[in-house]
Amino acid sequence: MTEAIRSGGCQCGAVRFRIRGQLGRPSICHCRMCQKQFGNFFSALVTAPHDGLEWTRGEPTYFQSSVNIDRGFCKNCGTPLTYRHPGGLEIAIGAFDERDDLAPRIQVNYASRLPWVETIFEQPVHQDPDFYARQEQIISFQHPDHDTEIWPSEGLKI
Repeated sequence: MTEAIRSGGCQCGAVRFRIRGQLGRPSICHCRMCQKQFGNFFSALVTAPHDGLEWTRGEPTYFQSSVNIDRGFCKNCGTPLTYRHPGGLEIAIGAFDERDDLAPRIQVNYASRLPWVETIFEQPVHQDPDFYARQEQIISFQHPDHDTEIWPSEGLKI
């Protein structure tokens, strides 16, 4: 039997991680601190296995958001990466290279949710073909969704 190995990192590639072992429960948190950390309606996190996380390039910078909690992010690009608490460490689901099987299974701090969050996916979908054609012309400096030996790649000026 092979051990599960996952990788991920921040948007710019300055911080990368590898996780060995079974991940815990994926969740959504609606608390105000998570909303502010992610600059979003909620956070989406999954519990990392104890002693299963290795930082393979750089490490997060931490902000202590409360007495028992600190939150890790990339100091270069600002990507939210971790939620560290006395019981362990959770990793932002969006930071994983492969995320398809990490659908949240529980919502926490549900009473703090924004009242319209349950209806956001009922909104119309923007389907202007010219908009998407223009998006394809963007030259991205985002790190790819896999490990790289060096980053940024040669010739890329950041």
